[in-house]
Amino acid sequence: MICTPAWAMGIVLVSSLAALAAGHAPEKKAKAEGAQSVDSGSFGVFIKNQRVATETFHIEQQNGISMIKSQLKVETGGDPTSQKSDLEITSNGELLRYEWSQASGGSLTVAPNNDFLLEKITTPSSTKAAEQSFLMPSTSAILDNNFFVHREVLAWRYLSSACKTEDGNLKCQKDPTEFGALVPQDRTSMPVRMEVVGKEKVTIHGAERDLLHLKLTGESFEWGLWLDDQDHFKLIRVAIPADNTEVVRD
Repeated sequence: MICTPAWAMGIVLVSSLAALAAGHAPEKKAKAEGAQSVDSGSFGVFIKNQRVATETFHIEQQNGISMIKSQLKVETGGDPTSQKSDLEITSNGELLRYEWSQASGGSLTVAPNNDFLLEKITTPSSTKAAEQSFLMPSTSAILDNNFFVHREVLAWRYLSSACKTEDGNLKCQKDPTEFGALVPQDRTSMPVRMEVVGKEKVTIHGAERDLLHLKLTGESFEWGLWLDDQDHFKLIRVAIPADNTEVVRD
């Protein structure tokens, strides 16, 4: 597991993904102002079948910049807490800026700084930011704690780089693809791997659906991700068996 709390644990290549999905669903039309809504909605987070949190997210692209905004609301013991994240990346997957904050205080930012990623952290008890550098390229994935939409973004990056359509069928390379990832809240970096498991029938909200199963692994965790290849490869379900946790799109 790569984060805390236990149930909580990027790169949107929208044009490549649209081409990949072209045989499955119509292209989304751009808004009049030039912005394109790529995905929006919410995920319910369940531990042992009990809902413990909701993540609301919106992914939009404009002028070659992808913006991934998310808010997580957690309710434990009648004391709701909230976190927000804002990730901006270019169309070729380079990080421009990442911001995170929580309602109880504290925030952080991550941005490229020459050959490094520079993280600045402000705690609730301090107004002066501490800094930490990571020797990682700007194309590294952001996989922060608690934000499952970041896993959707990584899945899209994997599909656009390791898969292609042939005669209407999705073909992916056999070996897992490795990515460098940064977990800002944990102030740590790590390699992660993603691979296709195959199409499976999964029950979502009482209805059976055919979804594409991907496996996301690291040194100490294994997650299952299920995407709808008939609807722009949207993330529908996440399973974290080690923590008795399931995440389902509302």
